[in-house]
Amino acid sequence: MKIGLLSDTHGYIGKEINDVLETCDEIWHAGDIGTMDVLEALESIGPVRAVYGNIDDHRIRAALPEDQIFQLNGLKVVVTHIGGYPSRYNSRARGLILSQQPELFICGHSHILKVMKDQKYRHLHMNPGAAGHHGFHVIRTMLTFDIVNGQLDNLAAVEFGRRGRTE
Repeated sequence: MKIGLLSDTHGYIGKEINDVLETCDEIWHAGDIGTMDVLEALESIGPVRAVYGNIDDHRIRAALPEDQIFQLNGLKVVVTHIGGYPSRYNSRARGLILSQQPELFICGHSHILKVMKDQKYRHLHMNPGAAGHHGFHVIRTMLTFDIVNGQLDNLAAVEFGRRGRTE
């Protein structure tokens, strides 16, 4: 199962993102989608698991949960928008981690792509960075990976170039 993981699109979805997502079996979005148009565009490509973020309006919040907690191909996953990082999780994220004990913990919000092993809570932490143009990040990014028998494989960072629209 190939996953396309993105976050912080802030109302932007372009051909370059679509081209990557069309190769994926599922699309995961870690919040700050920005508009219902982006959510609908993602859903037209394939199955979507998404959470709302702090900039998302009442329509997106009505359509999506704050957290996604699920098991896929033997891997327990928790997705939320604002979580922090290993040794610096916010109290809400720490509570989710303690109660759910995921093998993969995903959040967005920081606009900084980061993948790291959390030794204390024994999971992999992922933040795909920001795929949109709004924010302080320099390079727009997302992640792709496969889930096979409860394990991640073929993890790749995808870069879309500098933020800031040129059209």
